[in-house]
Amino acid sequence: MRSIKRHVERHRTVHIGWLRAAVLGANDGIVSTASLLIGVAAAGAASADVMIAGVAGLVAGATSMAAGEYVSVYSQADTERADLARERAELLADPAAEQAELASIYVARGLDRELAKQVAAQLMARDALGAHARDELGISALQSAKPVQAAAASAASFAVGAALPLLVAWLFSTQLIVAVALTSLLFLALLGALAAKVGGASMLLGAARVGFFGAAAMAITAGVGKLFGAVV
Repeated sequence: MRSIKRHVERHRTVHIGWLRAAVLGANDGIVSTASLLIGVAAAGAASADVMIAGVAGLVAGATSMAAGEYVSVYSQADTERADLARERAELLADPAAEQAELASIYVARGLDRELAKQVAAQLMARDALGAHARDELGISALQSAKPVQAAAASAASFAVGAALPLLVAWLFSTQLIVAVALTSLLFLALLGALAAKVGGASMLLGAARVGFFGAAAMAITAGVGKLFGAVV
């Protein structure tokens, strides 16, 4: 008897949760810290003061990103739990109506009514709440909210991103503005290309997109620093 070879597929949506948090954190870490360093340097501050501002920005940004991501994703998790509790109560109160509702979802997706009824009955017999969570509410194990994971990914990636322009500023204190700007744009381009590759999008477009907005942020901050430095 010939064994049936299992077909294994790897989908990029598996990575969407941690990828979004990690890319956002690293991108924010590079842009905000590089902009802060350039803005303070453009105001005429000493190298030591620029580094102190950068380190403070790294710590504040990482903790802020972690807290913000945790609260945001936890709110999503609360909503998912509330929806699941309501669905569980509805299944207990009127399982026949819930089965008919599930069948109507499958009809809308292309199954004929009789087959949809059979599919709904079999799925609900095995895991009624899971079937409704997935097909009615759009909640799955792969994409469910994970607050701690998202917060940790955001904080760690922000810290790593922020450390890159800080290291450059420490190594090139005499040409700080130019060195930080150029290397940060390079870091952003690499990050954008990597994120696009993992997500299956155009690497060139991903690099250009983050590079453009990063350059704009650094230019604006440098202008503000120059303006207020001249006034003071």
